[in-house]
Amino acid sequence: MVPEDEAAPPPAGSAAAQPQRQPAAGAARKQLSSARRKAFSLFVRAKEVAGGEGGRWQCCGQAFADRAGVHRHVATQHSGEVEAAAAAGEQPAGGPGPGPGPGPEVSRRLPDTSHVSHDDLTSKEGEVLLYYCYCEVKDPEKLCAWQKALCQHLHLTGKVRVASEGINGTVGGSKVATNLYIEVMLAQPLFKDLLCRDDFKSSAGGAHCFPDLRVGVFEEIVPMGIDPKKVSYKETGIHLSPQEFHREVEQYLSQANQGQSDTILLDCRNFYESKIGHFQGCLAPDIRKFSYFPSYVDENLELFKNKRVLMYCTGGIRCERGSAYLRSKAVCREVYQLKGGIHKYLEEFPDGFYRGKLFVFDDRYAICSNEDIISACRYCGTLWDQYKLCSSQHCRQLVLTCPSCRKKGLTACCPVCQEKELKVTSRASGQTIKEECECTKRRPRVPIEHIAQSTLDTEKD
Repeated sequence: MVPEDEAAPPPAGSAAAQPQRQPAAGAARKQLSSARRKAFSLFVRAKEVAGGEGGRWQCCGQAFADRAGVHRHVATQHSGEVEAAAAAGEQPAGGPGPGPGPGPEVSRRLPDTSHVSHDDLTSKEGEVLLYYCYCEVKDPEKLCAWQKALCQHLHLTGKVRVASEGINGTVGGSKVATNLYIEVMLAQPLFKDLLCRDDFKSSAGGAHCFPDLRVGVFEEIVPMGIDPKKVSYKETGIHLSPQEFHREVEQYLSQANQGQSDTILLDCRNFYESKIGHFQGCLAPDIRKFSYFPSYVDENLELFKNKRVLMYCTGGIRCERGSAYLRSKAVCREVYQLKGGIHKYLEEFPDGFYRGKLFVFDDRYAICSNEDIISACRYCGTLWDQYKLCSSQHCRQLVLTCPSCRKKGLTACCPVCQEKELKVTSRASGQTIKEECECTKRRPRVPIEHIAQSTLDTEKD
């Protein structure tokens, strides 16, 4: 950080106050413009085809015979990808201006979509992909720039988290676009020997399931709040296939019914997820965020002592770090986790031991695999499992309120929100204030699980 006295402007009239730095700024702008031109040129070059029917360039299902035509098309339809490529190349390397960034590489690694019509690429009927890959990423910023350009190129929306420990994404688009996305990801050298097509969980949806595209670099690809260097994904539990997990749950339920189980079936998702769907006989912590999970484990170590733990989550990623954290406490006898999460289990066992809906983090909120409804309207108690956002604009809580209660105006998460219906209040920075309602205040951050005395006495024997 530059000290304030060094950053302060020089006195007016002094030599230092003269516009001596303008040439440097002008040079930086010229270099930036050069980076854009280079990225633009490489993008156009990637669309060039030899002996193409109707034109020398093909893009978005269109053929262009003259350079001006393809230039106009790229400028209007692909400016985001060009900007991302140019921005990725703006990393200093011994001075201002484009360094050895991934700009050219980004353009070259975008898939050819010239054989695909624009309508097929942007069709609303599509799917949502969920995937992750833990691996060593030496240059997260470079990977982030490429991901952003790739998703924009394929008209995908969603969220992608990049970190030095890997990548975690959930993206939506047409089936043509998602298939191309998978192909490119599998061919990417960084993931080539780690990812396979089965690692991409899919469900009906599309680009409309997300409000926009968000790609960024973070410390963790799933926010547990623990330094990846202290608790690494490399220390994870034992992975069980859906078939193996199904057999384990079957045995666990059989033993539990006889009061003989030494196993805990642990749901490591948030309370609002397990509320509308979970495995029979599971322990579902009443936590609101995954970052509370480590504290939950710390406060309930006695519960896990000498136990076999079967963990599960939506797609498997939270179990990777969650099981590693649990194992680091050295209290469990064994720690297992469901590979591919509930998503993969339901593909093979739609009528298995998981009942209710599967919560998803997009505008659908939940997807269905069976007809069971295990949750209720918070106002009248009738069976209901379709979430809506609290009607109080300052609040981001999800609420289960049935159509009948909604018609009566009962649309908030709690009486406090229902009564006040507070308007959006912003701080000077423009950020909306956090909700302060009954739901938030009454819910303990880390619930303590009480162990039956009979269980403790049995363990002593």
